[in-house]
Amino acid sequence: MNNSNVLIIGGAGFVGSNLCLKILSLNPSKIVIVDNLLSSEVSNIPKDDKIIFIKGSISDDNILYKLPKDFDYIFHLSTYHGNQSSMENPLEDHQNNTLTTLKVCEYFKDSTNLKKLVYSSAGCVVAEKTYDEPNSTAEDKGVSLYLDSPYQMSKIFGEFYGNYYFKQYALPFVKARFQNVYGPGEILGAGQWRGTKHTVWRNVTPTFIWKALNNIPLTLDNNGDTTRDFIYVEDIVDGLIACAINGIPGDVYNLASGIETTIKELAETLIKLLNSKSKLELLPKRDWDNSGRRFGNPNKSKDIIEFECKYDIENGLKKTIEWTLENKELIKSCINKHNYYIDK
Repeated sequence: MNNSNVLIIGGAGFVGSNLCLKILSLNPSKIVIVDNLLSSEVSNIPKDDKIIFIKGSISDDNILYKLPKDFDYIFHLSTYHGNQSSMENPLEDHQNNTLTTLKVCEYFKDSTNLKKLVYSSAGCVVAEKTYDEPNSTAEDKGVSLYLDSPYQMSKIFGEFYGNYYFKQYALPFVKARFQNVYGPGEILGAGQWRGTKHTVWRNVTPTFIWKALNNIPLTLDNNGDTTRDFIYVEDIVDGLIACAINGIPGDVYNLASGIETTIKELAETLIKLLNSKSKLELLPKRDWDNSGRRFGNPNKSKDIIEFECKYDIENGLKKTIEWTLENKELIKSCINKHNYYIDK
């Protein structure tokens, strides 16, 4: 990406800010970040003369239509995070997920400079809906007509729009299907209140780390037997860049470790690493969540875009814990700004 112009939509977020740091090391000409800070903090954005930050939604015509069309690479990472928030407010999910992707595709469909538009999709949209023994989810897995949340629907709609604009206009759209990303930079409570406690307690890894640090009980749905494919943020960033450099337009790639980890194993590992006094509280399955066990198949990504995870979960967790300890006050302040809503 040497001397490239790069647009990162959602670049103040957890993954976007880590991606921005990585691209800065590759000597781009400029990086434009568009982010409405709905679920992120401006402090995440690196300070560098090559970065231009525009606060607002990419679906705002006053922002989108003023962007140049000379970008070499676009990374579309913005989202209405995540399943629970989308269920609380499907209209906001549509505004911040589905509509953003459609408008980005429409605006950049005739860009002559664009080498790749990389879209962050989600492995959960195609994962088998099972609590039994799962198979690793490959990219050609079929899509159910009965998904678990508006978030999952909007992610697959984004893929559909990308497929359409690739076929109709040759838009170089590449789909990157995320698994459960964790790592430094994910701030609990970042951004604005979005209607549920999951504004604060978002992904399981930072939630468990924070609660274990404070000896708070860890609640495990489905008795902790639910499984996920955990991928460290430095790996996901490398995967996104691999999609941009090596990805075939119109194609889709799993960014996955290929390893199935139970939530109970995650909790027990964190309690051990932190020497925590937190107890495990085992709960029934969530009534909306039918993806009890899932993990991605990494083989296609390894073969075609030459991407493979470098971090195992224990080493990734150690680095995440280290970052959390260094940023305790920032995290605490972001959690505390929502206390009124959580208590109510």
